[in-house]
Amino acid sequence: MTVTITDIQQAAQRIKPYAHRTPVLTNESLNEKVGAEAFLKCENFQKVGAFKFRGACNAVYSLSADEAASGVCTHSSGNHAQALALAAKIRGIPAYIVMPNNAPSVKKNAVDGYGGLITFCEPTLAARESTLDRLRLDTGANVVHPYNDARVIAGQGTAALELLEDVPNLDVIIAPVGGGGLLSGTAIAATELKKGIRIIAGEPEMADDAFRSMMAGEIIPAKSPKTIADGLLTSLGTLTFPIIQQRVEQIVTVSEAGIIESMKYVWERVKIIIEPSSAVAIGVLWEKKIDLSRLKVGVILSGGNVDLEKLPW
Repeated sequence: MTVTITDIQQAAQRIKPYAHRTPVLTNESLNEKVGAEAFLKCENFQKVGAFKFRGACNAVYSLSADEAASGVCTHSSGNHAQALALAAKIRGIPAYIVMPNNAPSVKKNAVDGYGGLITFCEPTLAARESTLDRLRLDTGANVVHPYNDARVIAGQGTAALELLEDVPNLDVIIAPVGGGGLLSGTAIAATELKKGIRIIAGEPEMADDAFRSMMAGEIIPAKSPKTIADGLLTSLGTLTFPIIQQRVEQIVTVSEAGIIESMKYVWERVKIIIEPSSAVAIGVLWEKKIDLSRLKVGVILSGGNVDLEKLPW
């Protein structure tokens, strides 16, 4: 199932009453440091503190009244779980969330706080999928995959739609890549709206499965990735990979040091909290592995959910 610019525009209208239109910030000292003009799309200010609310909200409000009555379900240990729970709560329907039993308590509490009905399972993908399948059969709930879902991809693309409305003359947009929902939605929105715009992804060196997949021309799943950017541990999906192949210029890997340094710099100089996954996108500019000097660069800061007890510096 393909996702079109019309799907993204319809998603923008659908989620408008519920999602924040997030600000775009600039910072002179950051621009000087990276040698480009950076426009930061602050999804760290989105509901649940991450872009994930856009996709979850679009999926929940795409359901007919009959479908919605059965609720929604997913497996996730992170931002998608919180996003789906909140979107379902706003619509007044149940959200069944499968979480690994080793998920951080701060994330369990957040999902619980948004009214998500949690079922715990062993921390393996097989356990997560089988538990979700059982839950779906028991409840009749609609599965909303964290990224391999056309409704979710369309919702995530709305961030780039807003960014280009606010800053139409961008040369490049950088987004981080994990499962590819944000990146593929961004790529569709941007390349359809502005011919010739360049889409670049940032990915941790220590979790470079998307980079390797692009090189190989097929999905190469992540093998025990170990990066501080815990939001980018997932592998690409069957829906997201072809879009990325077609519309993303390149994937640039960022070192762990680059992620930490750029994250700290944004905290100190831009005065906003971003999580390591957001810093990966900044890290593309920071490490200057590719030349983006003097260009107008949109950077999608994917979220700001940080465990303040475990800061990387």
